[in-house]
Amino acid sequence: MIQSETLELLEWHRLCQHLATFAATKLGATAARHLKIPDSQTQSELLLEQTKEIYQLESRLTTGLSFEGIQDIGDSLERAERSGVLAGEELLAIATTLAGARNLRRVIDNQEDLPILTDLVADLRTYPELEQEIHRCIDERAQVTDRASQKLGEIRTDLRRVRSQITQKLQNILQAKSGAVQEQLITQRSDRFVIPVKAPQKDAIPGIVHDTSTSGATLYVEPNSVVPLGNQLRQIIRREQAEEETIRRILTEQVAAVKPDLERLLAIATTLDLATARSRYSFWLGANPPRFIQREEREMITLRNLRHPLLVWQQQHEQGQPVVPVDLLISPQIRVVTITGPNTGGKTVTLKTLGLAALMAKVGLFVPAREPVEIPWFDKVLADIGDEQSLQQSLSTFSGHIRRISRILEALGNGEVEGDERDSNAPCPMTAVAPLGETPRPHCLPNSLVLLDEVGAGTDPVEGSALAIALLQYLANHAQLTIATTHFGELKALKYEDDRFENASVEFDESTLSPTYRLLWGIPGRSNALTIALRLGLKPEVVQQAKTQVGEATDEVNQVIAGLEAQRRRQETKAAEAQSLLQQAERLYKEVSAKAASLEERESSLRASQEIAVQQAIAQAKGEIAQVIRRLQKGTPTAQEAQQATNALNQIGQQYQPVTPAKPKIGFMPKVGDRIRVPKLGQIAEVIAAPDEDGELSVRFGLMKMNVKLQDVESLDGQKPEPVVKAKPALAAVTPPPPAVPEIRTSKNTIDLRGKRVADAEYILDKAISEATGPLWIIHGYGTGKLRQGVHAFLQQHPRVNNYEPAEQADGGSGVTVAYIK
Repeated sequence: MIQSETLELLEWHRLCQHLATFAATKLGATAARHLKIPDSQTQSELLLEQTKEIYQLESRLTTGLSFEGIQDIGDSLERAERSGVLAGEELLAIATTLAGARNLRRVIDNQEDLPILTDLVADLRTYPELEQEIHRCIDERAQVTDRASQKLGEIRTDLRRVRSQITQKLQNILQAKSGAVQEQLITQRSDRFVIPVKAPQKDAIPGIVHDTSTSGATLYVEPNSVVPLGNQLRQIIRREQAEEETIRRILTEQVAAVKPDLERLLAIATTLDLATARSRYSFWLGANPPRFIQREEREMITLRNLRHPLLVWQQQHEQGQPVVPVDLLISPQIRVVTITGPNTGGKTVTLKTLGLAALMAKVGLFVPAREPVEIPWFDKVLADIGDEQSLQQSLSTFSGHIRRISRILEALGNGEVEGDERDSNAPCPMTAVAPLGETPRPHCLPNSLVLLDEVGAGTDPVEGSALAIALLQYLANHAQLTIATTHFGELKALKYEDDRFENASVEFDESTLSPTYRLLWGIPGRSNALTIALRLGLKPEVVQQAKTQVGEATDEVNQVIAGLEAQRRRQETKAAEAQSLLQQAERLYKEVSAKAASLEERESSLRASQEIAVQQAIAQAKGEIAQVIRRLQKGTPTAQEAQQATNALNQIGQQYQPVTPAKPKIGFMPKVGDRIRVPKLGQIAEVIAAPDEDGELSVRFGLMKMNVKLQDVESLDGQKPEPVVKAKPALAAVTPPPPAVPEIRTSKNTIDLRGKRVADAEYILDKAISEATGPLWIIHGYGTGKLRQGVHAFLQQHPRVNNYEPAEQADGGSGVTVAYIK
């Protein structure tokens, strides 16, 4: 009895009505309105898996799962089993149901990763041969067709022939006796063909009068000449009806023979429709699938942003107020939560929301809360919500509450498993902590949820408070979780006496004198009656007198609670700011990661393009060399052709593999009588005077003598002479060097040589060095290392380059070289 009372108090039937609107068939809607609550967690988990797979399936389909053609054929199957003859409409409904079920199975079988649904339709038999036979014998108008049997076809041929004869005779009479008939019309009365005859002219057309018009001016007469044909027509119609009934009886017997399979088909189709309704309703609610937790394994109840499903419906369809969600985060050791606060603050709504969430999870519905949704599987949900006052039963509010609570305790007692009765090898999930002063009694807690509204109300406050404390302590020992709302301040202290108790309160905005419907955890609610009364216009002296009656202690407690609430609001503000900063940091991290990935991808692409270019160049050079070799192989090669081939190979080598200029050898000093080369003049001369301190020497070539600079000559093997070091006079004072200019990399002192050949790179590099006034950053990349080696060789021999080194890691590392210019 208490179970049905709880469902009524939680308005479970309204939720079932809402769920039924998402069903596609009459059977599914009926099942949704009378939703059965499972008795075991295994059944609930199966229903949840069905809902999840339907949710997944419909997300893949463009039009959703179709239940077209499936009808409620249960009554027809019962009548068929009892040897009744089904009508054409019933047979046609059976055929369309078979086709609709077959389409459902086909859609599910064509999808992957749907093990529960696939197993559900695995044994589904749709009897296509029975469906075809029904469609052969019954047309779209639910009439038996001529092709149903040969005998029926012959009967209907005779029927059409006799009707044609009757019609022809009546047409002849109408034309011959046109003056006696009311109008040129052939009609029927009681399955007999008649013509309208004027009453005064009835003797002009002798026959049987079957009907008279309301005014009496017209008689509907079957002429005597047509009566035999009418009798014959009636006999044929009787034969037709008998044959149609025979055909429908044969079809009915075929249906009755497979009645168990068709009933299972109906059950499977209803199960699928109900699962689809749960999925679509959950999607509409914006709900998420729950996970059943085990509190004895220290798992916490987690319901964030939990919304009341009936209020969501009211907001969407009845222009209700926006739904304010609540957060329910209950630690595993907590057994009783007392919610305090002002009236109309949302305490009762919180109770109902949690109760509906527990029931929704049990029946396979998603819970309208933010992921993750973690809730225990409660075997019983028991509630005492609202006023039980009854004049007929002479029940006061207090009496009504006590009677309902008694039924709750009785239900808990029936589900309790005493320590002496349970299996000795099965450990108790959790040993309850006894109240202060009592000895703990070993037992296993029934996995029940108890919801109590205004516990202990309706009687003397002192006795009611004592009764509420005793009741909650009892429930802490006998129920998995109890949520109770109250106005008794004494219940707030239970948290500090027993760690199984927790306080919560509903927030109230004193500035607007309205509740915010937010649930605050760990903070008991405070009385707002005197403050509200003062703001609503009650005389200040009355409110002040009331405060003196309450006492200073109560006022101090309220001030402490107000301070806790303010501190909580500050912490929530800081937490929101920290969350915002965290989100910004995550966004920046994603942007930096994306840019780094882009740069790596670009570098990889450039490296790949360089490798491709090198391979193409090598392939092209090989092809040109092969052509030269083939030309030499044709006929007898001459010396001239060999010289041409050599020149061609040299050109190919210079084009595809440019030679890095050798570093000039330093250390040659010309002496008198040495022969040297003067590159500027293109002459070879003889030294006739050694270099002086200014680095000039006298040379002779032919009959001409001249002085040349030491740096303008070289040995015959290409060596450069050593420079003459000129002694510097000592300085009286050393001038300090100018302050060093900070070396900063910019776009003007950076050149990018990636993808260039060494020869092209040397030209670009020489131009950049000649224009540089400070350090030069040279980007050559990694690649095969050829370009880097060529750049380093060029820098090493360049007269303006003082030294060079790899760049800092932040500037590219070994992929970039920094050259310091003199």
